[in-house]
Amino acid sequence: MPRLVHLIRHGQSTFNAIQDVTGKDPMMFDAPLTPLGHEQAAARGKELAGNHYDLVITSPLTRAIQTARGIFGHGKPLVVDPLHREWVNWSCNIGRPATELATDFPDLDFNHLEGDWWHVDGPVNENGIVCEPHSSLLARVAAFQAMLASHKEKRIAVIGHGDFFSQIVGYAMRNCECIEWVRR
Repeated sequence: MPRLVHLIRHGQSTFNAIQDVTGKDPMMFDAPLTPLGHEQAAARGKELAGNHYDLVITSPLTRAIQTARGIFGHGKPLVVDPLHREWVNWSCNIGRPATELATDFPDLDFNHLEGDWWHVDGPVNENGIVCEPHSSLLARVAAFQAMLASHKEKRIAVIGHGDFFSQIVGYAMRNCECIEWVRR
């Protein structure tokens, strides 16, 4: 039986807002949503309000969690999973410790996140950011797809990131864009 997965990119982050203008990394770690990003999430929530989801999964990066909350509020349980975190090549893709996330989002479970749950080993770019090799990203995409295939739920929403999702859908999604990805 077909399974529907909605892949939803996070709303505009503070990083996106600055980087889109300057073209440079503004050195914002785990960037939160801008007011526009919150508006985008609320609008997407209205559009998806009639959909029933058996499972909602979010990346542990703050902008994804804020987007998930903006779309689904606090009434829908969220599963935090680092497998579909963003490709580490910019400062905003470096996460925060689980203890800090738990302080900001006390209703979510971060106990399964160990240490530095984002990529921390490899070459360093000109800004001092440890960059994740593309091969590592592709391995995570494959593991993510296998993880989704193992779930029995029929309708799943996944809140994540542009570079990660582009490896699945074949193009760069806009902020808060939603793609229907039918899995068999």
